[in-house]
Amino acid sequence: MKAMILAAGLGTRLRPLTDNRPKALVEIAGRTLLEIALARLRRFGIRDVIINTHYFAAMIRDYLESNQYFGMNIAISFEEVLLDTGGGLKQAAYFFRDGSGDSEEPFLLHNVDVISTIDLRRMVEFHSEHQALATLAVQDRKTSRYLLFEEGSELCGRRSGKDQTTELVRPAQRVLPLAFGGIQVISPRFLAMMSEEGAFSIISSYLRLAAGGEKILGFRTDEYYWRDVGRPESVTQAAEDLLQQEILP
Repeated sequence: MKAMILAAGLGTRLRPLTDNRPKALVEIAGRTLLEIALARLRRFGIRDVIINTHYFAAMIRDYLESNQYFGMNIAISFEEVLLDTGGGLKQAAYFFRDGSGDSEEPFLLHNVDVISTIDLRRMVEFHSEHQALATLAVQDRKTSRYLLFEEGSELCGRRSGKDQTTELVRPAQRVLPLAFGGIQVISPRFLAMMSEEGAFSIISSYLRLAAGGEKILGFRTDEYYWRDVGRPESVTQAAEDLLQQEILP
């Protein structure tokens, strides 16, 4: 199985920690976010990883080289301009195609600034059992941007903004608003379905495809530890969490 780590962002929410480094190299308890993400994937059995870069890209490459790529097969997808989650994956799509271009094995997409104990193996099994196009880790927590799932399973819309505007892309009698956790399992056939160009959010692709009847599922992860370390205070809290319980691989 292969994976992609999304690490190209400017890390503006993490300033001043990112004034002179990319967010991927921000440290928690002496370990970089990138090392933590790679260790999680390696523990799951993944050795082939592609990382998208932009801000301080050379620092990430030098860091990987100095650590012998952590014993993994790691490729770099450099973005001259930021392509967002969907555009970033689209540029790196070649990495997930086998020689014939017909691989059916799903792959993982993981934000570098997310730390969790989510059972990735269980998530992949859920994805495969339900024959989903994509499976998103979701939680019942407060956020400014909700994804809406029909009866808690299939994606049917979103709710966002200060006024929490609701957008439904398919009929639904009852919807459940859940927060996206930055970890996804994706079937390779999705790669050819991304008709959007340039910089775009992968969520936009999901909503368009869900409107057409494709199965985009939510995988509930409320039982696991999860933290978005996109702000300095979150980095501090994650370090404190580490002292209280074993949350890192």
